[in-house]
Amino acid sequence: MESDQKFVEDVVKAIVNNPGDVKTSRIIDERGVLITLDVNPADMGYVIGRQGQTARSIRTLLKIVGAKNNARVNLKINEPAGGRGPNPRPAQSANEPIDTSAVDNLEI
Repeated sequence: MESDQKFVEDVVKAIVNNPGDVKTSRIIDERGVLITLDVNPADMGYVIGRQGQTARSIRTLLKIVGAKNNARVNLKINEPAGGRGPNPRPAQSANEPIDTSAVDNLEI
């Protein structure tokens, strides 16, 4: 296992609840090294972090590890099947009326 791949595994295993489910693969192509990360779906929030801050930090550190080895290294985090996707909340149509019956008879 290469040092960049081991680095990702070690960091992610330290922050998740199911370290046994952490798996990485390493592919080299014309754009550099791509490390793909798979984690338990329950741990995805720990890996991504609030507003993606944890994932961004891991990627930044990984770029430093890659630069030390004269390689361009990128990290792809696989979203588990049935994940939340880009828009987790159901969209409310602008044409649908909003139910205000709970507050209609308030005397303020």
